[in-house]
Amino acid sequence: MTTFPGAPRVLHGGFVVMDADGRAVVRTIPFQYNPESLSRTLAPRGAAPATGDRVEALRLVGPPVETLKIEVTLDATDRLEHPDQNPSTVADGVAADLAELETMIAPRVADLVAADALARRGTLEVLPLPSPLLVLVLGANRTIPVRITEFSLTEEAFDPRLNPILARVSLGMRALTVDDLPFASKGAGLFLSAARRREALAARRGPAVGAVGLAGAP
Repeated sequence: MTTFPGAPRVLHGGFVVMDADGRAVVRTIPFQYNPESLSRTLAPRGAAPATGDRVEALRLVGPPVETLKIEVTLDATDRLEHPDQNPSTVADGVAADLAELETMIAPRVADLVAADALARRGTLEVLPLPSPLLVLVLGANRTIPVRITEFSLTEEAFDPRLNPILARVSLGMRALTVDDLPFASKGAGLFLSAARRREALAARRGPAVGAVGLAGAP
């Protein structure tokens, strides 16, 4: 993407894929272009009011359930202007970029084969396939462990060999919290760090302008 001289350097968001224990980074998947919008929904988790116990109506039992939606654009145009520097884009368009995103929600073929081998040997219980820890990074204040819940893509343009050269990927995610992950795990630590940053940002807002009156307040 063409930039003007002197334009500020833009940080790129993306995904960090870690091993299941969160101890090592497997790979990073930066966005080619940062999403133009981010949709977030937070559903508070309150206690079901017990009969006669009105205090329960004010009780929060855990972090809110947060869902996020973004759209990622993949465009080969800039790279195709410099074919000598981007041979993989010349050969496959953005197919490799799409495949990298798709691998975030698909188990490895080797794991599928290993699970099938265990089943054929009569293993009574085949454990679920290991899943990496996926971290969404959107700036310094938003580094969140997530699970992808929706994945849809539209390929909008193709080269003469029908390789996609322009595509849009819509991703729906649910933020993972200490209710989803072991409290001492790396993922839970990332969630707690994000929650602390949110509280610190709220504290920096300063005193409210004006006053809010409550009718009937003492």
